[in-house]
Amino acid sequence: MSVKLLDNEAFYGYRVRRTVNGKLYQEYFSLKKGGKRIGPRLRKQVELEANVRDEELVQEQARVKKKLKAIRCFNDNGSVKGISYLLKTEKSGTVTPIFQIGIASELEQKIVCTSFSLNAHGKENAWRLAVAAYAKHKLISKNSKLFKQLTAAMPKVKKLR
Repeated sequence: MSVKLLDNEAFYGYRVRRTVNGKLYQEYFSLKKGGKRIGPRLRKQVELEANVRDEELVQEQARVKKKLKAIRCFNDNGSVKGISYLLKTEKSGTVTPIFQIGIASELEQKIVCTSFSLNAHGKENAWRLAVAAYAKHKLISKNSKLFKQLTAAMPKVKKLR
């Protein structure tokens, strides 16, 4: 919830603040009328108005997020945002190629980081596992067109030997 009660010299009332598609919406609902603070009954009404507006912005935020999901999954060069191909150096000095995932999980509401070794799984299977984990945390259906696009976006993998 992004409704906050402000009580300072400049303003007394509720502020609704949300970012939707990169645009900041910041709206104020005053708890003063004629220079004086309003009573508790009117205060509840103003708070309700602020909460209703916040809910409208939440719904718009969700609509835009869903609409732009496919665009936000890819970088400009066509690679998948959040999945990287890396050459990891083990403590022993061995270089291991991996697909590393580092994303904000919509499923668990936290940052998730995991990796899949190309040596252990093979190139194709490691990529499939990485995309499946990505899709799980980004709430993308495995039967969707977007999932197929993600699977097809495997980066170029360098041969070690």
